[in-house]
Amino acid sequence: MNKTRKLTALAAATAALAMLLAGCGAGNGNGSSNASSATEPPAGIDSSYTGDLPMPKVTERYDNHQSRDNVKDGGTLTLSIVEIGPNWNYLSSDGNTGYMSELWSWYQPSLLMTDQVNGSPIKVNPDFLTDMKLVSKDPMVVQYDINPKAKWNDGSDIDWTAFKATWEANNGSNPDYNPPSTDGFDRIASVEQGDSPKQVKVTYKTPYYPWQEVFGALVNPKAADPKTFTQGWVKNPHNEWAAGPYKVDSFSDSQVTFVPNEKWWGNKPKLDKIVYKQMADTASLNAFQNGEIDAVEASTKDDIKAIRSVKDAQLRIGYSTKTRVLEYNGKSKPLDDLQVRKAITQAFDVNTYNNVQFQGLNWKAEQPGSELLLPFQKGYENNLPAEAKYNVDNAKKTLEADGYKMGKDGYYAKGGKTLEISFTFFGDDATQQALANAYQAMMKKAGIKVIQIDEAALREKLPLRKTDWHKKYLDWAIPAFRLVHSAVKPTTQIHTHMCYSEFNDIIKDIDAMDADVISFEASRGDLVVLDAIHDANFETEAGPGVYDIHSPRIPSEQEIEDRIYEILKKMDVEKVWINPDCGLKTRGNAETWPSLENLVAAAKAVRAKLAK
Repeated sequence: MNKTRKLTALAAATAALAMLLAGCGAGNGNGSSNASSATEPPAGIDSSYTGDLPMPKVTERYDNHQSRDNVKDGGTLTLSIVEIGPNWNYLSSDGNTGYMSELWSWYQPSLLMTDQVNGSPIKVNPDFLTDMKLVSKDPMVVQYDINPKAKWNDGSDIDWTAFKATWEANNGSNPDYNPPSTDGFDRIASVEQGDSPKQVKVTYKTPYYPWQEVFGALVNPKAADPKTFTQGWVKNPHNEWAAGPYKVDSFSDSQVTFVPNEKWWGNKPKLDKIVYKQMADTASLNAFQNGEIDAVEASTKDDIKAIRSVKDAQLRIGYSTKTRVLEYNGKSKPLDDLQVRKAITQAFDVNTYNNVQFQGLNWKAEQPGSELLLPFQKGYENNLPAEAKYNVDNAKKTLEADGYKMGKDGYYAKGGKTLEISFTFFGDDATQQALANAYQAMMKKAGIKVIQIDEAALREKLPLRKTDWHKKYLDWAIPAFRLVHSAVKPTTQIHTHMCYSEFNDIIKDIDAMDADVISFEASRGDLVVLDAIHDANFETEAGPGVYDIHSPRIPSEQEIEDRIYEILKKMDVEKVWINPDCGLKTRGNAETWPSLENLVAAAKAVRAKLAK
């Protein structure tokens, strides 16, 4: 490989904690001697280690960085990926995903390099650039010197026209393009040839001081017209428009294979082959355990527990200088209102977000008080204003002072229009989904609309053979469920229901459905589903039915109250919803109304006792 690559990243609110579980490694040379210690040796922590994983130290590096000469030649690296395509153009909004970024990096120009562990400045990748420098401050001019050997795979030179094409596609001036972001590009006045076609002069209209990050990738000028840029990459990676140490050897919706690029001018790639296999996030751990892939991300204690069975696996943990940022589009309604943005900030619970991020691991991360420096960097100061801290009551007061009123429907509105915001997240791995769910749950307290998808017969449709469960059913059924609710607004809460069944074997798959709330038919089965929910650290909020509606009876308030306390023994109170076991269509008004009245009274009674 021509550069060091990070295979997995577990992002945190302050700094990312990268965790990689890798098999087929060289080992640490001393068998299972690491089983009694969590101190990470250069080769990683052996999978036989059973203790708690300590919070990584920000002053240490854990990535086992090696010089190129120490890396052996040859071999195949096989990895999983949640999604392949369909649009291979990472620079377009349709292709701008974390998954496509990973594929793109193997065979397309990567102009910049940085050591994320020690936070060293951004450097040019010498395979593509020999220099990058600020040559003028007024006006602001940046000069790029392109490696004379750099060529596209079609034989044409990589020159200043690639920079111009990339700028034109991303600056937002032409609505026929669809860039994911115009940041930086919209500040540029011109992109011109310097002393030769291999030199680029980029002149800015106004200063932009993350200028080092603007041109990290390039689009081939032959693929830069709006139609080709937006549509020409669909189901086609186009090796001829690429330039990198590898090329795409074969591809489909389920697998991509990279092999060394014979037209590459830099150091010979180390690996003989890189294979990506498409699979749902929930299937990756099984694939790693079965030896189908060489590495997997582990983000929860359950993941780590599962990996203990893999002989000679290596566990790696560490910091990366990344920060999760929620960005508001101040030009769109209602976010063009400063007070709305303030209220949303006040309604955002950073601690809950961190708990979801780390999912049971004994790790903490401070909310950054700076947009420029991380807490462990020199010069950092916490400048977070007190009024920006999490406080739901303050969020409501902010909205009400801004003229919003809570309606009878439970939603804030002004001028007859309900307050609604859209929230977009990238990727559909379990952590991203859980974070999105957490955000929705926070905003729900300000009156977010609810929709229920009823009813997902996930367990009932499983194939008879357990070995066929994922490949022949779950790997498409769960994405199909997510597709059903993909068109609703991100501010809409998703509810679904599941009738009585044996959920224990697929409880993690149910969690991956990306619903906000799932109600279970549970009382009929004597609440056995609660054990599965508890053991799996179920992230989705849930409503185990508190009484069986199939019998012609009216449960008392005390009976329901007792049942609620049974549920709370195995579920977090913040995740519990109170509801009947199933639908009420089998019962008449004479039974339904008093039963529901007792249910509401019991819920209020429990809530009052817990508040004391």
